[in-house]
Amino acid sequence: MSQNGNHHLLEPAEIAELNQRQVSDEQIKKFEGYVAEMFSAFGMDSTPATKDTPRRFVQALFDATEGYDGDPKLLTVFDTECHGDPDCRLSQVVEGPINFFALCEHHAFPFYGHAYVGYIAHEQIIGISKLTRLVRLYSKRFSVQERIGQQIADALEAMLKPHGVAVYLEARHLCTEMRGVREMSPLTRTTIWRGYYASDPSLRAEFFTACGLPKN
Repeated sequence: MSQNGNHHLLEPAEIAELNQRQVSDEQIKKFEGYVAEMFSAFGMDSTPATKDTPRRFVQALFDATEGYDGDPKLLTVFDTECHGDPDCRLSQVVEGPINFFALCEHHAFPFYGHAYVGYIAHEQIIGISKLTRLVRLYSKRFSVQERIGQQIADALEAMLKPHGVAVYLEARHLCTEMRGVREMSPLTRTTIWRGYYASDPSLRAEFFTACGLPKN
């Protein structure tokens, strides 16, 4: 989806919607059996040290994808602190670097890095810690880097109706380092600009400066 293309306008409740995954003990045992069989076929020796590896793997994968469960704490917003001052439509709130870890939906390999999120408030603001929660809500899923940035921007637009949203992600992808081209230490960078950021290059430059990043 391009930054200027149409995108689904979320309702605020959709962002934090609780969708607790229901996985039974019977299913977990079945998954552990599949994993044990696969690991054995791929060469893992059966030793006291690896006896519980399938169970730990299944639990770790479940924990790493907890973003699907939603986060009700994201629904809290506050009235803006800017009351009609001339620079209200230029004042940025910027947070970063925010560490994130995600799983690529193509290979289920991790990609990880930093997110920088900015917005220009209109009538409402969000607690700074909620920006970190928002990044992790969408990164703790099977996804791709471009989609995570889009989802963060969509959510902020739905929650705050801001004048603009900026999202910059930089990440290393193990699917390119451990397999395939085996490129070492590359960084993939993606940007999302909404509202005033899309039309005003000076705001984009200020965003990168506030993040301590070179102007892209």
